[in-house]
Amino acid sequence: MKIVVLDGYTENPGDLSWEGLEKLGELTVYDRTSYGESPLIAQRIENAEVAVINKTPISKETIDACPNLKVIAVLATGYNVVDYRYAKERGIIVQNVPTYGTQIVGQYAVGLLLEICSHYGHHDRTVKEGRWEKDADWCYWDYPMIELYGKTAGIIGLGRIGQATAKILKALEMNVIAYDAFESEEGRKLAKYVSLDDLFAQSDIIFLHCPLFPSTEGIINKDNIAKMRDGVILINNSRGQLIVEQDLADALNSGKVYAAGLDVVSTEPIMPDNPLKTAKNTIITPHISWAAQAARQRIMDITVDNIKSYADGNPVNVVNR
Repeated sequence: MKIVVLDGYTENPGDLSWEGLEKLGELTVYDRTSYGESPLIAQRIENAEVAVINKTPISKETIDACPNLKVIAVLATGYNVVDYRYAKERGIIVQNVPTYGTQIVGQYAVGLLLEICSHYGHHDRTVKEGRWEKDADWCYWDYPMIELYGKTAGIIGLGRIGQATAKILKALEMNVIAYDAFESEEGRKLAKYVSLDDLFAQSDIIFLHCPLFPSTEGIINKDNIAKMRDGVILINNSRGQLIVEQDLADALNSGKVYAAGLDVVSTEPIMPDNPLKTAKNTIITPHISWAAQAARQRIMDITVDNIKSYADGNPVNVVNR
């Protein structure tokens, strides 16, 4: 079995091992291929039975150019970079890694919120630059210090990651509400389900933990922002396309939205003219919520198991059955 990894560096920059995949077949690993449509993608996997990807796109055209391809294994939970419907038509299975990052992504979401509330990084820099030792007062702060106790957090998407975030928020003694198209008993233990409009109206902080579907694309837009409380905080480490970025930038600059903590943007890597880069009170990190070594090791282990299950004739974690 010929296995080709197209963009392996972000999964394994050198602190993990590809040994598990090597045991399954003839393995070729490319650190990087392309994050846009490119003939190089098909050239590298045209003879492969298994293509392993993270964010390298696999389009209809690429699939048509790769007659031996039987499996597309995604080193992530999201698989929107793959034309998975067309893959199904061609008898190609698409596998993902659904549960590797539940805890770390929830942790990171709350971490973005805590940075907004206390600006640890900024104040650390000012101390090291010598300001505290010269200050006339025994302490200072350059931003409002925000206490989260008693505030209302609204979570859009109360699946595994949304629930992990909710557990942390409950420990902070916050009021947690949620909107999800599919309500669950587990969700009810952690949050009160409300309508989307009620969530916008009641939340002091809004977390986006929903998948990117046509129904959720652009869910944060000027019309829905208008329904929110003045001074709301927005956290997104799900998918950048959930937000109409110019609308959010306008709301940040006007003060309607107090701050945003973002680990994702609509086009990644970020474009030079992204309006959120210069918007007020915005933290942007480079899509690293998932990147703790422990989480990446789980991705590796589950991907090996996924491909082994295909080889054994009983594929698991198939998203395009």
